Amino acid sequence: MRLLTVTALLSLLLEPGLALQIQCYQCEEMTRNECSTPEFVVNCTVNVQDMCQKEVLVMEDGVHYRKSCASSGACLISSSGYQQFCTGKINSVCISCCNTALCNGPRPRKRAPPSAAAALDHSGPLVLSVLLLLLLLGHAALC
Repeated sequence: MRLLTVTALLSLLLEPGLALQIQCYQCEEMTRNECSTPEFVVNCTVNVQDMCQKEVLVMEDGVHYRKSCASSGACLISSSGYQQFCTGKINSVCISCCNTALCNGPRPRKRAPPSAAAALDHSGPLVLSVLLLLLLLGHAALC
């Protein structure tokens, strides 16, 4: 019985999307978004840095980028604090936060709408694992 419970818990923890570490691009003062290449990919600190941050600075000599890992609290505070300076004009500073792998890189190109099969929700295994765990815990309580 315990083996089934442990198996259900492990399947929840190993479910894609529940990773404890994120990868982000990291660079300082780069121009033309050029640090969005594999050599600038870093593994963020597990359970501490759970977001990617991107700063866009509009200077007289062009647009500069800073990209890094960040904790969600620090990133969200920074991005909201600089909101008034995000104008797109000279000396503008825009800070954005995101929480998926390499999300502080260039925006993906627009594609054709996904087919119905590709648009299906992939949360089925997670829901099944949770239901199985609840069923096992309820059964164990009755025994």
